[in-house]
Amino acid sequence: MTAGIIHHRDKFLQTIAKKLGREQRTTGVTRPRWKHLPQWSVFKGYSQEDLVEAFKSQCSRIHTDVVETTTDQLAATLKQVVAGYGGGPVVTWDDPRFAEYGLSPLLHEEWPSEKIDVHVWNASIGQKNIEFAEKANVGITFSDITLAESGTVVLFSSGGKGRTVSFLPQTYVAIVPKSTIVPRMTQAAVFIHKQIEKGEQIPSCINFITGPSNSADIEMNLVVGVHGPIKATYIIVKDR
Repeated sequence: MTAGIIHHRDKFLQTIAKKLGREQRTTGVTRPRWKHLPQWSVFKGYSQEDLVEAFKSQCSRIHTDVVETTTDQLAATLKQVVAGYGGGPVVTWDDPRFAEYGLSPLLHEEWPSEKIDVHVWNASIGQKNIEFAEKANVGITFSDITLAESGTVVLFSSGGKGRTVSFLPQTYVAIVPKSTIVPRMTQAAVFIHKQIEKGEQIPSCINFITGPSNSADIEMNLVVGVHGPIKATYIIVKDR
């Protein structure tokens, strides 16, 4: 990716410094050492099993179904969940984890033989991916990081991992490897920050998805299925 050009940065920063009543600082800036760090106390000491239970408990509050399975049973479990949502069309990421978890036969052989349309994201065809996602009944992705506190899956977009797979279809399924479950946003932010410090290329878009779409804008009355998937299921893969 070509680095962008920042225009009028110094003028902008000088304006902020002036509003703060001080000179602009360009060196000697260090991160504060906070006395209290409550964000690290959430689920402190929890085992991975404890985090799974906390995650499941939170999902019951955000109108999201949770199914637990193993790698060997994942294909059968996914097929059952999709059937429960009424079948295809299905749209997925172009993600090597689908092959690693033994889902290629389901996506490329079994479902097509049953006349279920499956579209795997193809960066080379651009807008056509979005058009298929708009018509899809089920979108399927893996979770890159999973937050136990809020029941959130974190998705890192890339060329083969289109953003619309998780929010244009009628329903959404996230495959959650057990190892991706961490206490909260704190751990996800630290992971991303470390990538930046190492000079690694981070995704242009990182989505934090907490269950199906919902809104409580009108008199705090919760309405689920407002501007995205109306139902969501998280499939926890227990042995990965």
